[in-house]
Amino acid sequence: MHPVEILRPLLLEAFMALYGQTPDAESLVLTPTRKEFEGDYTLTVFPLVRLSAESPEQTASRLGEWLKANASGQVRSCSVVKGFLNLSLQGRVWQDWVDAMMASPLPEFPATGEKVLVEFSSPNTNKPLHLGHVRNILLGWSMYHLLSRTGHQVFRVQVINDRGIAICKSMLAWQKFGHGATPSTSGLKGDHFVGDYYVRFDQAVNEEYKSWQSSPEAEDIWK
Repeated sequence: MHPVEILRPLLLEAFMALYGQTPDAESLVLTPTRKEFEGDYTLTVFPLVRLSAESPEQTASRLGEWLKANASGQVRSCSVVKGFLNLSLQGRVWQDWVDAMMASPLPEFPATGEKVLVEFSSPNTNKPLHLGHVRNILLGWSMYHLLSRTGHQVFRVQVINDRGIAICKSMLAWQKFGHGATPSTSGLKGDHFVGDYYVRFDQAVNEEYKSWQSSPEAEDIWK
């Protein structure tokens, strides 16, 4: 059961217990909580005040207190922002939802005959790997499975050790400034070692350009 389908009957029960009335299902407007606030889903309380005969803030506060007292197994915390009730669900609710989806048989789709190429993660060879690469791998893997399940013939590729202009910059900077250094002699991981010379190239170019701007050649160009 989707978390929203759990929250709706709880909110209806809370409203009935507090105000002796059951609002229309359309009055329970639940949306994902905005990123700047804590919560999973937000209840817009304004449509309910005609039945509660209280201010939006009072209605939201009373509903939140009822949920914390009577539905702690599903609702972890509540917060009120003006006329909005932000609801945070227990982790178990999300886990049960995922478990139910995993246990459900997936629909079968006929083959489309369409070929799709999904490239991931193809990391940059002169920068250290980080958590963002893991994100890209998971996104690519998910896209591969989704497209495969919907009947496409999916090819997975990644560009390994792509030697473009960026790695050339690192190589040139190492030749000019490295003095024979290696990852072992510098005590750095290989990706950090290469990345440092990529940065050093950019610094050298900026220094050279700044010096050139005050040269006679540059002055002639800007005249």
